[in-house]
Amino acid sequence: MLYKHPFPAVPMYSDSASCSLLAIYFLITGVYAAAMIGMIWAVAFDWADGLVARRMKGRTCADRKFGGQLDLLIDIVSYGVTPAILILSYANFSPLFLPIVFVMLVFAAIRLSYFSTFGLSDDAKYTGLAIDNNSILLVFLFMFEGYFDRPVFSVILGAVGIGLAVLNVSQIKTPKLSGNPVNVALLATYTLAVTIIYGWKLL
Repeated sequence: MLYKHPFPAVPMYSDSASCSLLAIYFLITGVYAAAMIGMIWAVAFDWADGLVARRMKGRTCADRKFGGQLDLLIDIVSYGVTPAILILSYANFSPLFLPIVFVMLVFAAIRLSYFSTFGLSDDAKYTGLAIDNNSILLVFLFMFEGYFDRPVFSVILGAVGIGLAVLNVSQIKTPKLSGNPVNVALLATYTLAVTIIYGWKLL
């Protein structure tokens, strides 16, 4: 064991990481419907692990710090690396899209580092668009992929990716959605709907 006191929420974090890993694999291999399912389930597990962790009894300051750091590392993969690979893969790994994914990765790292350092604002809101929204919105956008030629939709994905990255590091105030059980239930419904829609495409 790498740490003295096992942290019970680790399996939930592992589920989120596993979904992101599967999403990256399917993005690289071009199975985009399966990748979308992996991306949205990564968000679902990410939101759920926060609720589980906050309801744990006897959680120490060290446990909270450990969980926060683990969550941060998984988030950069789920909401920084994975969307970047989505755009790069769908553009057939064209070098023209490298500046776009570079900006997305750098802004994602800045966004997560800022939140890790400063936390929520005084009115309990995020500064900038919460980075988990990137995957939620991109998964929704990809439902319309069939209505465009691939080169055109690649540009659309890239433009949206840049737009989201800018919003991530902007000064706008957005509410913390993941801490509300009602919002978690809505995300669960959305996740199941996305799974059915993209699962149907895999048949």
